[in-house]
Amino acid sequence: MTPRWRAVLTAAALAGLLAGCGGSDDTAPAPAATAPGGLSGSITVLAAASLTGAFTTLGQQFEAAHPGTRVRFGFGASSTLAQQITSGAPADVFASASTRNMTDVVTAGDAADPRTFARNSAQIAVAPASRDRVSTLADLADPDVKVALCQPEVPCGALAEQVLAEAGVTVVPVTRGLDVRSVLASVTSGEVDAGIVYVTDVLSAGAAVTGIAIPAGVNASTAYPVATVTRSRNPALGQAFADHLLSADGQRVLAAAGFAGP
Repeated sequence: MTPRWRAVLTAAALAGLLAGCGGSDDTAPAPAATAPGGLSGSITVLAAASLTGAFTTLGQQFEAAHPGTRVRFGFGASSTLAQQITSGAPADVFASASTRNMTDVVTAGDAADPRTFARNSAQIAVAPASRDRVSTLADLADPDVKVALCQPEVPCGALAEQVLAEAGVTVVPVTRGLDVRSVLASVTSGEVDAGIVYVTDVLSAGAAVTGIAIPAGVNASTAYPVATVTRSRNPALGQAFADHLLSADGQRVLAAAGFAGP
């Protein structure tokens, strides 16, 4: 057999194999939809745990506005996410609940030009069975009141420590959560009487907790910066998602979740 005929038969066999894999339809598959502006593909967004509800909605909103794109999320403590990014974890966007953790990532060369897109402040979440026992920040100092706080290196923990120090209240927590969602879960489950979380967490919990406002004179707030990750495989889509957070539509979703504007 000549080389020419061997090539023809090999090509024919390969074509037959591909046809078998694709079924009996001879029609070529339609290309994937591309979003306006040439955006396509997927991104992974690592975001603070307190952004879970709002970002889930924002991701759906973004995908609807940009057909052919997909946004995947990984939620957790900002300090943990920052360490993951600087250790090489795959990510395209980082949304932190603390400028300090974002600065760590930027200093490591893994992100640049962060922008603040929201702010949050502290509030006391009280379990339903403990509503008669906790009505002020000072009540958290009662040794008979079980309190949950975030770990001090986590943004919600640092914020709680700042509030307590400003108020001159000493609290010995019975548990320290890895992030604000775990503290909220300790309260809603009745494991503790109360916990210091964010305003947005109390709002998201609805009737499962009672929110006790912290006096403005001692309360503290935290800024939420966002930035694309330097080694992103889809920087255009990552930047578009970051831009969406600061758009009118994005800000409406964040405001509905209880976040203050940038």
